[in-house]
Amino acid sequence: MHDYLKETRILDYSNASIVKLVESRNWNQMDTVYRIKSIYNYVRDEIKFGYNLSDDIPASGVLKDGYGQCNTKATLLMALLRATGVSNRIHGFTIDKALQKGAITGVCYLFSPRNIVHSWVEVCVNDQWYILEGVIIDRSYLSKIQSQNMASKTFCGYGIYTDNLQNPPIEWDLNNTFIQDRGINRDLGIFDTPDAFYAEHRQYLGPFKRFIFRNVVRKRMNHNVEKVRNG
Repeated sequence: MHDYLKETRILDYSNASIVKLVESRNWNQMDTVYRIKSIYNYVRDEIKFGYNLSDDIPASGVLKDGYGQCNTKATLLMALLRATGVSNRIHGFTIDKALQKGAITGVCYLFSPRNIVHSWVEVCVNDQWYILEGVIIDRSYLSKIQSQNMASKTFCGYGIYTDNLQNPPIEWDLNNTFIQDRGINRDLGIFDTPDAFYAEHRQYLGPFKRFIFRNVVRKRMNHNVEKVRNG
């Protein structure tokens, strides 16, 4: 299990900001299950849903941004769990871009890749692995989507794809959690670290498209997400 606790460039849990956060939250003084739950809830709700510069920024960068999406929230969650001695790994997939519709619109949506790199964290408790995908969407954002779609059960869009919009399985108490899993269309396998995952699988964008994503598309996506959250 040592491989599931190691620090890496992306999982930089010795960074001063992460050490300070762990100490301020007293996570190391909690029993294992409550510790995982508290860290999970922190990343889910206090790190807002949003789009960072890239998937492979370090955990300290996600914490500094204060927001993240599936891959970057997974990075921060893994780092905080490892910082407190909780073994974890990353499971990679691709998802259909349909679940991003609304967050990304118009021509940007039309020309975005059909398959998007996606991941979730798996955490080990008492020799049992649990899936923590439900960490992606913060409750304040989710509640606005729910209130605007009261008649919906299955819902796809705005970073969500679930069969139960009004009561999705996002609370963790020794169970699996999900919020985007309906969009998965390819399994890329399990990796010890995000560094290993992104060494094999990353969202390929040429220099021009990468520039446009970082400086135009991403900002529009974050604007659309905040418009929903504040609506």
